[in-house]
Formats: sequence, structure tokens, C-alpha cells
Amino acid sequence: MSETPASDYSARHLSVLEGLEAVRKRPGMYIGSTDHRGLMHCLWEIIDNAVDEALEGFCDTIDVRLHPDHSASVADNGRGIPVDEVPGVGLSGVEVVFTKLHAGGKFGSGSYAASGGLHGVGASVVNALSARMDVEVDRGGKTWQMCFRRGEPGEFDDSRQRTPNSPFTPFTDESRLKTVGKVAKKKTGTRVRFWADFQIFPSDEGFTWETLLARARQTAFLVPGLTINCFDERGEEVVHESFRFDGGVVDFVDWLSNDGAVTDTWHIQGEGTFTETVQALDPESGHLRAVETERICEVDCALRWGIGYDAQLESFVNIIATPKGGTHVAGFEQAVLKVLRSQVDKNTRKLKVSAKDGRPEKDDVLAGMTAVVTVRFPEPQFEGQTKEILGTPQIRTVVARVVGDWLESKFASSKRDDKQQTSALLEKVVGEMKARVSARMHKEISRRKNALETSSLPAKLADCRSEDVEQTELFIVEGDSALGTAKAARNSQYQALFPIRGKILNVQKASTADMLANAECANIIQVIGAGSGRTFDIEQARYGKVILMTDADVDGAHIRTLLLTLFFRYMRPMVEAGRVYAAVPPLHRIEVAGKGRKSREFIYTYSEEELHRQLAALRKAGRTWKEPIQRYKGLGEMDADQLAETTMDRAHRALRRITLADEAALRQAEDVFELLMGQVVGPRRDFIVEEAAGIDRERIDA
Repeated sequence: MSETPASDYSARHLSVLEGLEAVRKRPGMYIGSTDHRGLMHCLWEIIDNAVDEALEGFCDTIDVRLHPDHSASVADNGRGIPVDEVPGVGLSGVEVVFTKLHAGGKFGSGSYAASGGLHGVGASVVNALSARMDVEVDRGGKTWQMCFRRGEPGEFDDSRQRTPNSPFTPFTDESRLKTVGKVAKKKTGTRVRFWADFQIFPSDEGFTWETLLARARQTAFLVPGLTINCFDERGEEVVHESFRFDGGVVDFVDWLSNDGAVTDTWHIQGEGTFTETVQALDPESGHLRAVETERICEVDCALRWGIGYDAQLESFVNIIATPKGGTHVAGFEQAVLKVLRSQVDKNTRKLKVSAKDGRPEKDDVLAGMTAVVTVRFPEPQFEGQTKEILGTPQIRTVVARVVGDWLESKFASSKRDDKQQTSALLEKVVGEMKARVSARMHKEISRRKNALETSSLPAKLADCRSEDVEQTELFIVEGDSALGTAKAARNSQYQALFPIRGKILNVQKASTADMLANAECANIIQVIGAGSGRTFDIEQARYGKVILMTDADVDGAHIRTLLLTLFFRYMRPMVEAGRVYAAVPPLHRIEVAGKGRKSREFIYTYSEEELHRQLAALRKAGRTWKEPIQRYKGLGEMDADQLAETTMDRAHRALRRITLADEAALRQAEDVFELLMGQVVGPRRDFIVEEAAGIDRERIDA
């Protein structure tokens, strides 16, 4: 952290550094990246702390300044960070907030009903990643100050100038909050200034004025009555922008939307309760234990439909933007789709909707919609420290109920204005649906025409040139992305490709009629060309080998099982003849650095155990490899030459043959297939529960 001599490296340093070292070692885990976005994220963390004060009603002005010396400061007129000693810790509130991970007023103290910073790491993470941080607190008629260098508290000698490079003396025995001035008794607030650390961030990266303005504007929309002043002091003249909006999310939607209106901006407010199991500190034992807690979630949404086609949806949790959505967005979309579908069903005659038009899909309903969805509740669960996705599952139900009930009452309203708007909206949705159906029909017709002109086989089949059945191979691949890579990787002389759309029908449960009516199953039977069931004639099969090429994950294993079920039920002679295989794509790729005249080489491994074995062998041989080691999540992640080399090229690939060894094994296979893929649930559950304990993970797919 700082250049402290070994003799002065006291327990105090250790206690601070043991947490913050992890942040400096892996900054991306906490702020997402170390480029411009990560730097701005540090600023957001400090601003969000001030906004949390505003949310609780203690703060109405926030000043954000960008200084010429690569620093930024945030000042608020909230309560001020506590300066007194934290019980049981022996440190001031300021030092705890800025040096301890998972600390602060958001942890069960009742100081914040709903805050953005649940994790309690925001301020301390920014401190750890700053070359210098100065914190000033107005409280109790005094101005208190504490300074930090890369997370370590101490004192700077600013007699010449105030910079991160000023002489620094770390605290060794005890920390002291300095009193640097006096203020009026009633005046409170916090000022935080930090300098970006060029050991972490590139020296050419700076704070972006436009991004700051966008975030400040967004926050001002979400907290009515809050004034946010932004100052850019880096140029010759100071640039100043101020934001304050009293209309809240309604003003936000009006500002976002730029097309003609179909409906007014509707404002939906409500709240719901949910129960959550949380870990709380037991005062008697001093340990965490699970406690059932009832939470209140406040929902505040605004939405309107315009004549355009693009959907724009902004979502927030306790004022924290969630650009990738989460459970609150899922609940909102679910409610909107459900209500509008039911309204279209009720008004089919009026809207001239027939059975062939189908039902509105999500894209039909959301077309032209501008919406802002905000929720407020204590201790939200985000997926990751960057807080881009909300993960609390109960919020989906709460939001869906609030939004659904409001929209139902809107559509049931007898007011003339409401009726006009709702009928205009339904006409728009139906128009979008009919346009989509019409476009698909045209596409289908043109595709069918081309397929009929060339062959009777499915259009997606990429056939091979050879007619020698013994030599030919059919690869059944999962999805179009894998198909694209496989097309470039295959030998088109004898390798054919046929893509399927994920999980096909479970034919063990379905009737034969249902199986034949299913497009995916019917296409596979058509491509192989030997019929199905009793009429199956292996002599007519068009390919010598059928290879199932799916991703090396759980979903891939599931798809492979469903395909094998189809072969087992309706094309068993293929399995009996040993003509059905499973491809074995690699899990990892090790790029070994060249040594001497040796050029770099690539080693593929197919399990975690094999990976560790290979790395140990390389280490022993004194070879190095490129970090991080590539881990393939799916076939679509591979380059064509990698896929060819590892999975498709006969010279290098490994295949697993699916066989039925003897009569006893066949009967057992029949029973297991019926048990695992059949209609009856009870025995299947018992089987899974009994066998789960003794399963060897390494033998899965072996």
C-alpha cells in the first residue's frame, strides 16, 4: 500500500490492509474494470452515499466538482459521517467507513431504510483505489478531517501544496481525527475528495463531464426536491450545471421520450410486503443466524406509449441504476404483457383479431414504450458488486402485482379520456402483432420456395457432397451460432450439419402423433431418411455416423439426453449398430509460451482434473503459459480452426460411441429411460435423491 518500513509495520497497518489489499489486487471485482468506466464508478460510489442521505430526507443539496489535478470531490449537507468511536471497534466512524469492508450504517443499525450501498464496501473500495483521499465532516460545531494514502490513514504535510505526493506519516499507535475549523452548531455535512491512483488506473484516463451530467440528471429525476450542482474546474473557465426536478419519474419519462404520444405518461405507485430470510447478528452468541424478516417494497413507475417502434426502459433500485435489469424489470414486463394480452383476448371482435394472428408477444407490447421502473426496499441483493442486475426474487411478484392491479383498473375505467387512450394502445399492440406475423409469413414463403426448388430436405441442413454412406457423418448441433462456426470448421466432402433450436420434445412422454407433429423431431427423422419406429430401415440411412455435438454444460447434456431418447425410441437400430456418437468438445485451452526455438503451442483439456495435471507437468518442465486460461462455455466461443482441430477433424477428435451391449443392458436401459424421461414423477424423484449422494462428478458423460 504505502512505503512503510518493515519496523513500523504494526498491527494497525495489518488490520487496515488485510481487507483493502484484496481490492487493489482485484479491482475489477469491485468496480467492474480499471478503465474510464471503473474510474467513474468510484465517483458514483461516493455520490450514492450522499444520495442515500437525501433519500432519508436529511440532505437537499449535493455539489460535485472535477478538479484540474485528476481529483474529484463530493459535498453534501446531510448528517455527516459519525466522528465518535464505534463501539467494539475502537475506531472513529469515519475510519471504519473508509477502511473497513462491509461496514457502515447500512448494516442492521436502522440508520437507512433503503440505501443503494448495501455491501458497505463503496467508500472503502474508492479509498483503497485512490492515491489520496481527504474526508471532512461538519458535525457538532466543528470541522473534522482525516486523510488516507491508498487506504492507509495518516497525515500529509501540505505546507507546499496539496497533492498525493506530499510527505505522508501513517498512524501507528492510534488514529486521530483532526479538528480543522469551527462551524455553526446546526450545520452538518460531509466532503470527500479523492485522487485517482495511477498504479490502478491509466494515467490518460480522466473523469468525463458528459457522463457525470447524465448521472446527475438521472439522480435528480429520481429524488424529487434534490438539487445536484456539477462544476468542471479543469478548463480555463469553470463550467456549472444544476439539476432539480420536482415531478420525479414522470418528468424523467417525458424527458426520455421523443416520439408522438399514443397515451399520456401514466404514473404507477404502490407498495407490497415480502418475507426474506436474512443473516442477523445474535447479540448473545455473537454469531450470525438466519432470521425471517418482513420487508416493505415501494414501487414507483412511469410509462407511456408513443408511435415509434423502439422500447426504452430504465430501471433503478434505491436510486442505483440497474442497466441490465433484474427481478423488478421481469415483474414489470410480466404484468404489462399479461394485462395487455387479456385485454386483446376480451376485445378480439372489436380489434378484428383472428386465431391465425396468434397472441401478442413481449416485443409487440413493448414497442414504442418508454418507462422508468424504480423500487425502494432495504438490503437489495445485487448480482455482483457493480450492482447492474437486481437478484432479490420476491421483488418480481411485488412489482407484477402493483403494476398489474393499476393497469387493470386503468382499462376498467369508465372515464372518456382513459377509454380513448386504452383503445388506442390496444390498436397499436394489435398492429405490431399483425405486422410481425405478416413479415414472418413472407419469410416462410420465400424460404419454402427455395427449399422446394432445391430438395425436399429441411432448409437448414448443410449437406455434404459425398454419397458414400460409410464415410459420411451428420453432426446435429445446438443452435445457429454453433452452426456458423461448424460450417467453417467442417470438411464439406463428408460432413453434414443440421442445427436444432435447443431442447427438443421429450418423446418418452409424448405420443407418436405429437412426436411427428413436432417440427424438430420430424426434421431429424427426415434428414436421416430411414423412417421411424416400426418402419425404420437402417439400410436407407443417409449417413454412416450421427454425431451429437452440444455444449459441454448442463444444458448441453440435457439436449443430448433428449436427442438420445428420440434415437432410442424411434431409431433404435442406429444405436444398436453403434452409429450414434457424442462429440467431446474441450473445456479449456492452454496457450504454452515458446521456449528457445520452439514455437508456442496449444494444449486442450477435457476436465478440471486433466487441466491441473497438464499445468503441473508444464510447471515441472519449466514451461510458462498465458493467463487467463481460456475456458469454453459453449461451441459458439470457439474459432472454426479450434473446433475443427478438437472436435470435428478425424485426425485429432475424440468421440463417445453410444452402444447397447447386450439384452440385459438393453432391458436396463429401457427401464432407466422410462424412469427418468417418463410420465411418473414419484419414482424419478426417489431415484435422483438416492443416487445423488454416490455420484462421481468426473464420471458424468464418461
